[in-house]
Amino acid sequence: MPKVKVLQESEDTIVLQLEGVDRSYANAVRRFAISEVPSMAIDDIVILENSSVLYDEILAHRLGMIPLKTDLERYVLPEKCDCGSPLGCQKCRVLLVLDATAKDKPRTVLSGDLVSEDRDISPVSPNIPIVKLAVGQSVKLEAYARLGRGKEHAKWQPATASVLTEGKGEGVFVLKVETSGTLPAKEIVTRSIEKLEEKLKELQKEVEEKAAQ
Repeated sequence: MPKVKVLQESEDTIVLQLEGVDRSYANAVRRFAISEVPSMAIDDIVILENSSVLYDEILAHRLGMIPLKTDLERYVLPEKCDCGSPLGCQKCRVLLVLDATAKDKPRTVLSGDLVSEDRDISPVSPNIPIVKLAVGQSVKLEAYARLGRGKEHAKWQPATASVLTEGKGEGVFVLKVETSGTLPAKEIVTRSIEKLEEKLKELQKEVEEKAAQ
């Protein structure tokens, strides 16, 4: 009988002791925490004005790597949304607006300057630097965030660390998951297990269908 014991838990970190499970299963949970659990990140940007020192492409990359708080209950992956639109809808994308100008003195534009249409989907910290503006420089843009998975791009990895080590005793493993703040660590592990079970059921179904042919 599998046993799970919580050794340490906070909003950003969880450490579990796993007993009575195969190492391959425990390692799959670890991998799915990084690659399969969705999180929100900026993916499309419309730049209206950029007189900063950063090229548009570099600015877009920096915005994409800002971790965003994620709500997996209200938003779905674009490919699973019934809107069928490449632009997305309120169920699969969130608009964030940036309008910053250095007027009287140089200014550092921070993640907190991004204004989201959904306050539940916002940067995990307001203090992440985006770009420095000299007097008279401006950045104005629209950024669209959507759900994605770590296997597509690192910006969608909800876990910053997911490590499996040997525990005390045979068949005992310790799984440690740390998050950037996009999702609670506990939710990442829970959804990782759910995704793994979905994959296993799909595989079992395919095997049964092949065997029946």
